[in-house]
Amino acid sequence: MKATKIAGLPVGPGEDPWTADEISEVRDQLETDVAAAREEIREAENALAERLTDPVEGAGDDPADTGAKAFQREHDLALAYNTRDLLAKSEQAIERMDAGTYGVCESCGRAIGKARLQAYPRATLCVTCKQREERR
Repeated sequence: MKATKIAGLPVGPGEDPWTADEISEVRDQLETDVAAAREEIREAENALAERLTDPVEGAGDDPADTGAKAFQREHDLALAYNTRDLLAKSEQAIERMDAGTYGVCESCGRAIGKARLQAYPRATLCVTCKQREERR
């Protein structure tokens, strides 16, 4: 585990500066999320590969079964895509910690806010910019 530079990490108005324990807790959560996402992706890829290489998969199915299996496969692929996205965002948050830019809004450059990052450590936008983005 690489040490995160906490000196200078921005905080919102009225918030206390980050402590080593607080940033360590957030980093540990992100690293746990990364490991879990990698495992989930590996399991999903193995299950999909198994289904694709099974020569009798779908043999003798009626159209309803075929449709249900196609729907399930699409659902599984969507979940895997979302997990990959979560993995990338978690890895990027750790990279920002290492670079000393963790907690800086990517849109306006102001502090995202410590409380927001403790609740959602992958946040890249402050509340104001996130609300603006969602209105678009």
